[in-house]
Amino acid sequence: MLAGHPADSKLPAVPPGVIGPDRWGALVTADLTAWAGPWGVSFTANLTPDHTGLGPWTPEQFIQTMRTGKHLGTGRPILPPMPWYDIGKLTDDDLRAVFAYLRTLKPVQNAVPAPVPPAVAPTPQ
Repeated sequence: MLAGHPADSKLPAVPPGVIGPDRWGALVTADLTAWAGPWGVSFTANLTPDHTGLGPWTPEQFIQTMRTGKHLGTGRPILPPMPWYDIGKLTDDDLRAVFAYLRTLKPVQNAVPAPVPPAVAPTPQ
């Protein structure tokens, strides 16, 4: 369940005009692992300790990511559905405990796709 959006899963097209900066709402795949909204399309991350997930991360990088909402604390924005703004309010000790728990999961190799900006989000053919 914490291995993220299946890398080989086909993403349905986002119908034009349904969502956008001037509209409310989002579309979500049935398994809740891909989300489309005004930000584009984002995918749930692989939180397992595999090298395609959190394997190479340190506790400090995890804490910084949850505090800043930026990948590895300095990269691209963390997008929906990750509630980093709430998780980031935990204490350092609590965040270290969450990270320690995630390290106990079975590693699942699953390279989750990168987010898709709104201008290039899939549209029906």
